[in-house]
Amino acid sequence: MKCFEYKIKDSVGIHARPAGLLAKLVKETESTVTIEKDGKTVDATKLFSVMGLGVKCGDTVKICIQGKDEDKTEVSIKQFFEENL
Repeated sequence: MKCFEYKIKDSVGIHARPAGLLAKLVKETESTVTIEKDGKTVDATKLFSVMGLGVKCGDTVKICIQGKDEDKTEVSIKQFFEENL
């Protein structure tokens, strides 16, 4: 299992557009990806669950990846967060 933390820089936080793009990206992998904020963990493929975390600018989230392609997936997820959030 690979995990990393990321501090959200987007002024709106995690809203519908990036949450949808993230869910699509995760669905293309062979790994399970979860996002955790304040002790609540959700499946990153579930758009409304991700949005339900209420992640705002300045919040720190923990992303965990587990599966056959977790190394490759970790790189792509980190890149996604840097470019979109």
